[in-house]
Amino acid sequence: MIELRQSELRVAADLARHNLDGTVVVLDQLATTAIMAAEALGVEVGRIVKSLIFVGEETGEPIMVLVSGANRVHEKRTGRQIGQKLGRADADLVRETTGFAIGGVSPLGHLKSIPIYMDEDLFAFQTVWAAAGNARSVFEITPHDLARVTGAARITVT
Repeated sequence: MIELRQSELRVAADLARHNLDGTVVVLDQLATTAIMAAEALGVEVGRIVKSLIFVGEETGEPIMVLVSGANRVHEKRTGRQIGQKLGRADADLVRETTGFAIGGVSPLGHLKSIPIYMDEDLFAFQTVWAAAGNARSVFEITPHDLARVTGAARITVT
């Protein structure tokens, strides 16, 4: 049995805290991209949740957008829905805010509370897969449970 790393344990604890059935699954290979995760799991790429961190240009505060692996974020349109222009977050801000390195950022288990928005397209699937705090690990969850436990507002990102 593979021992979970600290970042993965934070995600597992958050799943348990919300009484969710999902467990952290450690993959045989790294899945630093949505395509890699989909291939490793044998699912369509749209079922992979990309947890992206942006910075609100007016506030300088981090904002998470949970995106279907099949989609690219249209930053101007997404920013209008959120209410401010979006800028790119650097790797240091991502780690400082979430506690995770880019490639393994989970929608759960963050070090700091941040606003979260969720791609409407994820709700087309019965379940989705999200990173579990490391590029080697994931967990499965319904989109409705993901939105509920993260407090994510639904938006269109494309």
